[in-house]
Amino acid sequence: MSFSEDYLNDDTDGFFDEKEIISKINTSKEYISNGQEIANIDFIEETIQLCLEYDFIEDGLHLTDALITVTPYNSETWQFKGIFLNNTFDFEQAYQCFQKALSLNPNDVESYINISIAEDNLGMFEEAVESLKKALNFEPANEEIYFNLGILFEKREKFQEAINFFRKAVELAPDYSESWYELGYCYENTDQLKSALHAYEMYLENEPDNFTGWYNKGIVHLRLEQWEKAINAFELSIALKDDFASSWFNCGYSYSKVGRTGEALSAYKKAYEVDPFDETILFNMGQIYEDLENYPQAIKCYSEAINIDSEYYEAYLARGYCNDSIGKFQLALKDFNKAISLTGNSEDAWFAKADLEYSLGKLNDSVVSFKKAIEFNRDNFGAWYKLAETYFEMGRWIDALGAFDECIRLKPAHANSYYSKAKINFLISQTQDAIDCLKKTFELDPNIKNDFTRDYPEVKSSKLFTKLLDDNKP
Repeated sequence: MSFSEDYLNDDTDGFFDEKEIISKINTSKEYISNGQEIANIDFIEETIQLCLEYDFIEDGLHLTDALITVTPYNSETWQFKGIFLNNTFDFEQAYQCFQKALSLNPNDVESYINISIAEDNLGMFEEAVESLKKALNFEPANEEIYFNLGILFEKREKFQEAINFFRKAVELAPDYSESWYELGYCYENTDQLKSALHAYEMYLENEPDNFTGWYNKGIVHLRLEQWEKAINAFELSIALKDDFASSWFNCGYSYSKVGRTGEALSAYKKAYEVDPFDETILFNMGQIYEDLENYPQAIKCYSEAINIDSEYYEAYLARGYCNDSIGKFQLALKDFNKAISLTGNSEDAWFAKADLEYSLGKLNDSVVSFKKAIEFNRDNFGAWYKLAETYFEMGRWIDALGAFDECIRLKPAHANSYYSKAKINFLISQTQDAIDCLKKTFELDPNIKNDFTRDYPEVKSSKLFTKLLDDNKP
């Protein structure tokens, strides 16, 4: 939480460069060393305000301590000291200074606002809220108090309470940029995306050159899947600050969603130039290369991501798929096994491993792996269907029937599962069951009769099957 800005603007006029400020500090120190504090108190106080504004903290503390020596009952000077101490993270001493300021002037709103900062940083949340509420008793229309209350609750992820305070702040001061910004953030975190978008737009009306405002607006558009609007916002953010990696990254992602693959890759590369230690940038670059079927380059990106984060589950899995695609099956298996070891929910990795084992003819291993995938998700249709096909190929007819039944449980209109059951029932001489499954197959997909007559050419001489086929013509 920042301190009150009222002190920064009351008596200062225009911009001061560093030399001017240092000159004023040195002059103030001369007055103090010569015992001329009282005669030059206005000048010293003005210099203290400049120290606050331009972060000359040590000098500001020195000047403030000197004034306290000669004006120990001046509440404003104690408050100055508390603000400096807040800025040096000495919150305990700052708290004591603000208490002293309030003991000298118990009706001072700024002291309540600033003591709440110290209380918050000391973990005294309830006390901080109470201090701000006391300030409201004196100035119920002070938007800054509501803003600071909002910050207190936002920091503790009590977003709805924070929203209420920030909204009150902008009701009192419609051009209160910071409050609109925080409103947007809180709305985002409560999935009130349209309200978040409005808040960021209001912020940008007042701060059109703020790159983080455009970035946050882009993120909301992205979450709403408004890809072109997201691109526009990220491009504006980049135009304002072209070394902001997050804007390049999310712009790249948005480009990819609208099929602008080349621009997506360029954006990711720029993000990587700015931040070469972000593994997610490399991963997304790998995804683009994979989409382009440039598997060696994709593997390179995934490997670099793994070099940064040796426990990057998704990168191992993606690299495994790429190695599989270019025939490096042992490397693919190694990647899938590593991925499995890294996560408590390795359904995808087990499935990928099982599918590769099946392709390599390692049917027993494949069965084990498909069953592992199903342990994580009993409703994984793809795993059940591949498991059923594997059982079928191994001649484990009863197991295959059970697996195809699970497929039908998940997809009752899946004609191929019924057809596979029919073939198995023929093999184990369960003719009636086979016929029942065939009837259901042709009912769901009459075109499968062509597969049936190809697989069983002898049916042409069977009146029973000819009638069955005729009854299910498309």
